[in-house]
Amino acid sequence: MTAKLLEETVTLGEQRLILPGYYSWEQFEALESLMADSPGLRITYFDGWIEFMTLGEDHEEIKSILAIFIALYFFEKGINFIPVGSATRRDKTKDVSFEPDESYYIGEKKEHPDLAIEVTMTSGSTNKLAKYLRLRIPEVWFWKNNQLSVYRLCEDNYEQLSRSELLPELDLELLVRCVLMPSRIEARREFLKGIQPQ
Repeated sequence: MTAKLLEETVTLGEQRLILPGYYSWEQFEALESLMADSPGLRITYFDGWIEFMTLGEDHEEIKSILAIFIALYFFEKGINFIPVGSATRRDKTKDVSFEPDESYYIGEKKEHPDLAIEVTMTSGSTNKLAKYLRLRIPEVWFWKNNQLSVYRLCEDNYEQLSRSELLPELDLELLVRCVLMPSRIEARREFLKGIQPQ
């Protein structure tokens, strides 16, 4: 009986579904309100396309660990920041509504966060950078296949960089290595050692 119960409580991984066809903003809002009480389900709107995404444990683990280390970096370096997590970014006039996995204002609040982070465990068919471009988010980081890619807004497009312009002293290889370490205690120790002045 116990073994059977354990089998039934296995968590699902990240899944995506894009509704075929074009939907108006009003149709999107109606769907969004119908799904308001569905925990772990995200709904994205972009140029008439609606995407549903469920969040698996692997996704949530990576995003949470990244957030811990980024906050630790801000604290250790004395950088004022406001973490706003996955707060919905939306603008009806720009035909866009989405939730980053993590996002931060650096310094003080502005119209939109300075930094957003996307964790991708499966491939999505919508262009996530295009969504961020609509709201002119200065820097977007993507975690995929245990690697971190940094994109910086330059005029009217994003360009990929080898390091963050917002946090130029942050060693991204160190960050990735620590996120992937099985022991959070050892990872914290290694990360703090790596960001201390030499």
